[in-house]
Amino acid sequence: MVRRDPAQPHRVATPLELLFDLCFVVAVAQAGGRLVHAVAEGRAGHGVAGYAMIFFAIWWAWMNFTWFASAYDTDDVPYRVTTLVQIAGVLILAAGVPRAFDTADYSIVVVGYVVMRLALTTQWLRAARGERGGARTTALRYAGGVVLVQSGWVAFGLLPRGDAQLWVFLVLVAAELAVPVLAERSGPTPWHPHHIAERYGLFTLIVLGETIAAATAAVQRALDRGGSTELLPIAAGGLLIVFCAYWIYFVVPIHEHLSSSRRAFLWGYGHYLVFSLAAAIGAGLQVAIEQVTGLAPIGTTGGALAVTVPTAGFVLFTWLLHARHHKPSAGRQAVLPLTAAAILACTFAGRWAVLCAGLAAALGVGVSLALAAAPRARLVSKP
Repeated sequence: MVRRDPAQPHRVATPLELLFDLCFVVAVAQAGGRLVHAVAEGRAGHGVAGYAMIFFAIWWAWMNFTWFASAYDTDDVPYRVTTLVQIAGVLILAAGVPRAFDTADYSIVVVGYVVMRLALTTQWLRAARGERGGARTTALRYAGGVVLVQSGWVAFGLLPRGDAQLWVFLVLVAAELAVPVLAERSGPTPWHPHHIAERYGLFTLIVLGETIAAATAAVQRALDRGGSTELLPIAAGGLLIVFCAYWIYFVVPIHEHLSSSRRAFLWGYGHYLVFSLAAAIGAGLQVAIEQVTGLAPIGTTGGALAVTVPTAGFVLFTWLLHARHHKPSAGRQAVLPLTAAAILACTFAGRWAVLCAGLAAALGVGVSLALAAAPRARLVSKP
């Protein structure tokens, strides 16, 4: 297996990578659906904790494949077959999400992970065989780290349900995050900045698309039960939120920022929050729809919080990790944090909360665009 050139021009995602991403739609939908049920039933704490744990499993499986593929995607027969095995593991993981969420039984999720990680270990060993020196050591460290931590996940799946599961889970998460940091001390893998930026952007589109699909399904169910007028503010506000989320994330190119492994680690790891919050917006819209149609025994404020909290979080963390690197002035830097605060304030707008949140997000985008255009307008106006 030969490494890819990290400076290769016009590097784009492959059809196999796109297929891999699409398989995650199932897992994201399962996690979001379980979050909706928990929040709608008044068990928000349980729902958020379960969602955070399940989404980490989804996100980390995607991360492992994405960064390896950026460095070593040879697209030969062994690579394709191994990737298809990883896809099978993703689907097994997705099938285990309901049981993990409802009863804290992670056995099927762990089986899906074992399938994926065995395939990933094979890929790293292939990469090590084709490398020399520090690069070979890096690939072997990845393979060893994956196997070691996966052994911990197998033990985690055998634990009795209880508080111990959470603490072991957190220890294993720390171990997972440490593997790339420790492995790359002997030399960085040849990941491609432009390719990585595109892959993250594509996954952002997937979770935003899942938000639209989830909200559409919820509106359809409500209409089938006779609801109509009260859904219009939620539908309009939800659409504005998704449009603005897209605009905020994709308004500037980020690949130039990924100029070092340290920056890439912080940016890449931080996207757990970006991705999980983007997907949670769809779950929140479903909760809000169920609340106004009487299907969820929660109050108006609870239904609004289900939308405003993930939306504000997405805006804030997208600014922190992504957008702020292209905002040269303090005024432009302040727009998105203030927009996030305004979205949270919309929680108290009653049945209009979702629409107000969408309008606040749109206002934030508009102000950002106006401030960005002002310097260019002054330059044009100069004689």
